[in-house]
Amino acid sequence: MTEQEIKKEKIKNTIYVFIMLSVSGMVGLLAHFLKFDKQQAMSCAIFIMIIMATLLFWTFRLAIAFVGIGVLMGTNVLTLPTFIRECKIDVILFLVGMMVTVGVLKELGLFTWIIQSVITIRHITGVTFVFIIAVLGAFMACAVDEVTSIVFIATLVFQVCDTLKIRPTPFIIIGVLGTNIGSSGTMLGNPVGILIGQKANPPLSFVDFITWSFPIMLVTLTASILILLYMYRKDVRLMTERLTARRQLGLGLGPLVKVPYKSGLAVLLGMISFIAMHHYIELKLGLAPNTVLIVAPLVIAGLLMLWRHERARHYIEADVEWWTLLFFMMLFAVAGTLEETHVSNRIAGYFLQAFGDKPSVLLPVIIGVSAIGSAFVDNIVFVAAFMPIVNNLEHTPLLWALLHGACLGGNITMIGSTANIVALGMLEKRYRTHMYFFEWLKVGAVVGVITCLISWGGIALLSPYMPTPQQRQEARLVMEKSEGYNSHLAISDTNIVDAN
Repeated sequence: MTEQEIKKEKIKNTIYVFIMLSVSGMVGLLAHFLKFDKQQAMSCAIFIMIIMATLLFWTFRLAIAFVGIGVLMGTNVLTLPTFIRECKIDVILFLVGMMVTVGVLKELGLFTWIIQSVITIRHITGVTFVFIIAVLGAFMACAVDEVTSIVFIATLVFQVCDTLKIRPTPFIIIGVLGTNIGSSGTMLGNPVGILIGQKANPPLSFVDFITWSFPIMLVTLTASILILLYMYRKDVRLMTERLTARRQLGLGLGPLVKVPYKSGLAVLLGMISFIAMHHYIELKLGLAPNTVLIVAPLVIAGLLMLWRHERARHYIEADVEWWTLLFFMMLFAVAGTLEETHVSNRIAGYFLQAFGDKPSVLLPVIIGVSAIGSAFVDNIVFVAAFMPIVNNLEHTPLLWALLHGACLGGNITMIGSTANIVALGMLEKRYRTHMYFFEWLKVGAVVGVITCLISWGGIALLSPYMPTPQQRQEARLVMEKSEGYNSHLAISDTNIVDAN
């Protein structure tokens, strides 16, 4: 860097520090004005400072998170037992198992086979490729979870973009946004869906999600693809030109070889089936909720490491994104301070006092608040805070408003969801590059706002046809009787997996 560039960088960093401290101070004063106690006010101020520091100084996010945890503990806002609990080691182990499994699938040739299936599509263009990664990401998130989906989509994008020698960032963002939108389609797409389904009074079933949430997800996904095609039209056009040029030269997108993909495909289908059926298996075996969900990837990864024992160490060291996972653990712990100090409960109380029982007002407010909150903080905090309010109001549409706001809001910022963090971690590791906060925001905010508006309209349109809590209770009892479910386990809300 030149001396002038260094000077500009120092000025920019000074402005960022001033903004960070100013906002943090204002939040602390606001908390004091609202008569929060000292610990709650400190929790709010430090929490905002850490979040803003992470956003403004993304390159140093892990170091900032480490220091922030120390500050929280040093001020007794966060205790060691709380830190250990809020790190969500179950989620981290789930991700480790998934990453190891994906590493094995890559070596087994599954991704190569899928990529070749994509690139051999006749007359494929940039537009076609965008539809493929967005739709594929969304449906994989629906069937399994957003993290597994984005790991797969990122691998596909990297290989195609490397072949065409174009920048992968726009297509990574497209894949991430599609994955986050898809996670609102079923109960399995995002842990928020599991939490809402279990804590709803009465609980929501998988069929409820397919009936009321999945159709809205399809509409929001279609709209987002059209928006992204316009916003990234130059990159899409460049991809089409490169594809056309290679096709005219008879080069294609790479050498096509016979790939022994069947063993990898069997592993993938087995894993998807195992995870997709986790709730049913847990009920039949009398296990705590999400036990099978967490254990399945670890068991599968362990079996694969035994099978390919000579590569086991490589999978752990090279395929697991430890930088991302450590940051994720710290972010969980920081977000947990709000719940630990009961700040989330205080905010929920003010929310109820302000809006009362007005469905026409509550629907857009819940979507907006949960979306904005999920853009900066783990969405589980907001869902946990608003679930008691939504249950007390006894309006089924508000459950779907909470779900879609929490999932779609994750698209607004680069730390809004697990998929965002994992994808950016993979991008940095492969290309030694990073994305700035506002580079993501200018795209994510547009897609996030428009999809939330569409979701609001969809829920309002379907509201008259949605069953009341009493009707859902009757249907739940009939299902439990016909299937022989243990009702106590079915409605248990313990051990909910907590991830953005």
